[in-house]
Amino acid sequence: MYDRTYQAGELVGVLTTEPLGRVLDYRAPEGGCGDGDFVEVPLGPRRVLGVVWGRGRGDWDIAKVRAVGRVLEAPPMRAELRAFLGKAADYTLTPLPQMLRLATRAPGLMEGAALRRVYRLGGAVPNQLTDARHRVVEALRAFAGAPMTLGELAEEAGCGTSVIKGLVKLGVVVEEEAPRDLPFPPLDPKGGPELQGDQVAAADALVAAVAAGEYATTLLKGVTGSGKTEVYLEAVAECLRAGRQALVLLPEIALTAEFLKRVEARFGARPAEWHSGVTMTERRRVWKMVATGGASVVVGARSALFLPYQRLGLIVVDEEHDTSYKQEEGVLYNARDMAVLRASIVGCPVVLASATPSLETWANVEAGKYGRLDLSARFGAAEMPEVRAIDMRAEKLPADRWVSGTLAAEVAARVAKGEQAMLFLNRRGYAPVTLCRACGHQVGCDQCDARMVEHRFQKRLVCHQCGATKPVPVACPACGVEGRMAAVGPGVERLAEEVAARFPDARVAVLSSDLFGSARALKAQIEAIAGGEADIIIGTQIVAKGHNFPLLTLVGVIDADLGLQGSDLRAAERTFQLMRQVAGRAGRMEGRKGVALLQTHQPEHPVIRAILGGDEEAFWKAEAAERRAAGVPPYGRMAGIILSSPDVAQVFDFAGELARRDAPLRAVGAQVYGPAPAPIARVRGRHRVRLLVKAEKGVALQAALADWVGQMKLPANLRLAVDIDPQSFL
Repeated sequence: MYDRTYQAGELVGVLTTEPLGRVLDYRAPEGGCGDGDFVEVPLGPRRVLGVVWGRGRGDWDIAKVRAVGRVLEAPPMRAELRAFLGKAADYTLTPLPQMLRLATRAPGLMEGAALRRVYRLGGAVPNQLTDARHRVVEALRAFAGAPMTLGELAEEAGCGTSVIKGLVKLGVVVEEEAPRDLPFPPLDPKGGPELQGDQVAAADALVAAVAAGEYATTLLKGVTGSGKTEVYLEAVAECLRAGRQALVLLPEIALTAEFLKRVEARFGARPAEWHSGVTMTERRRVWKMVATGGASVVVGARSALFLPYQRLGLIVVDEEHDTSYKQEEGVLYNARDMAVLRASIVGCPVVLASATPSLETWANVEAGKYGRLDLSARFGAAEMPEVRAIDMRAEKLPADRWVSGTLAAEVAARVAKGEQAMLFLNRRGYAPVTLCRACGHQVGCDQCDARMVEHRFQKRLVCHQCGATKPVPVACPACGVEGRMAAVGPGVERLAEEVAARFPDARVAVLSSDLFGSARALKAQIEAIAGGEADIIIGTQIVAKGHNFPLLTLVGVIDADLGLQGSDLRAAERTFQLMRQVAGRAGRMEGRKGVALLQTHQPEHPVIRAILGGDEEAFWKAEAAERRAAGVPPYGRMAGIILSSPDVAQVFDFAGELARRDAPLRAVGAQVYGPAPAPIARVRGRHRVRLLVKAEKGVALQAALADWVGQMKLPANLRLAVDIDPQSFL
């Protein structure tokens, strides 16, 4: 249904994805158009994608107004999605064309329905294949039989197209013409596992919320292994029975493989998948099928929120506390908060699932804005792990060792019993600092004010800010002395080196996002570990996120104090969440008691004591009291202003003048702090300066911020970004 329709020649306002900052006037084409129609419009010499946003403004020379080229075949953008994009733009202070770009991130939207040539596995696969041909077969298998274009398959397999053509001649691969976009197979909501205890009441409550078809946000809080997924999948099943669409957001691509298997086991078919790891062909298909109702369940990353759902009936945000939900580049938004906004507009329930909820969510529950359902026990007979501290002040470790004798003995005992042990260190690479023992110089990035991290597996130094790399130097770049460069401190690669030396007969697997060339390779490693193909797992933060390793009974945290350093207001919260999540990986299988050991130099620290004691509510109440007293989120409002320029004097001068013109902020009681250099003051050659705006919770901050930053015109080479509700202060 259209909001309004326009006859040929009438003025219509069209929003494009071009960075023009406003809706443009066009004449409706022959045959007319309506609000929400996707259209092709002329813009200068080009033709670009746009959406009819309403009536034209008529404030342009009518003789110069051009006509819409054509109305595209895609279903019109619904009014609720247009409203969501508008409100999200207003909240994040993002230009509306940038928001529209998030909602149209699929290739070929200006193309009509057509056939395409695709490739899939055909007959029997011979035992003897060249490496290149074997990679083609494995690539097709990895995408679960989804057809791929010639270019996509060649890129995924890392081979030339002639290799694929050769497999076609052998009959191993089939080449065929297929519609560009096919509906996803229907999911069957019947059946499902038998729920127990708290699960039954929680599932009934969520099913009732979906059946009511009204907006409501519910925190589903359950200890790790308590069956939160099975509970909210019952709500998904109710959504399917009602003929509506469900969206499940996951924080990491690495979680999707196991989750998709669970969905397929529950509903008999795979859902639509949306994240950066899927092919461009599949992205187009998902976008089109979501828009036409040919996809009933979408499992995806944060950007899946911006798909054009026709009958959205449920949003689930799994691991809702995870910082990966905050987009830190381009449009700065938090997917958890945007999920609540979208659900409130469309009128559907939201489920926020977590074992360690964010303080923002906890506070909203306490204030009565959100409901809460608790799962207090692990599923079946599995027990929660025992959590203990290892006081590193009493351990006599050499300077080049990081695994204490106490932890090493526990690891050896688990491996001897055929169980798995995990060692967690939230630091990628081999060593965080490379310095010269002759002059003390620390090797830094040429484009950033950041130390370069040695990645010994890659034999390179890597900047974790801009991605720049260079070889590990033999001679010091500062003093020229050779043979005195030393790696200082541990990363997971160095930890793996120590573990391999101490446990030479154990199979060691390292899980770190930078060690895998593709999401598919990372998923394959996780599946292999879950299948028992490793004895000792060494990992960064990625291992804490929802993985299920049945044989894992011991978790050792190498440096539990690491997250407590610095002045981040969320340091205590994040450390508590991360340690509890990591500890929860242990003992998830019935009959295997888990233990988590935290190596710490501060066993008396309140956060460490809260982790060991397991009194989560006491921790949240204490943390909430501190935040409330300081007037900081979630009991106050904050916004970060990030200015950057190649010219350090220019950016400081501009920031200083902006800070002095703070009248619009003072008018609403807000305060400006800064300017100050960002903690990482130079990234990719651009000098970075930050200002922080702090206000009381009820203040209408966005309007004041817009007035404030709008007072000054930006120089051509200076950039300004506004981060509402900042999660990171780097």
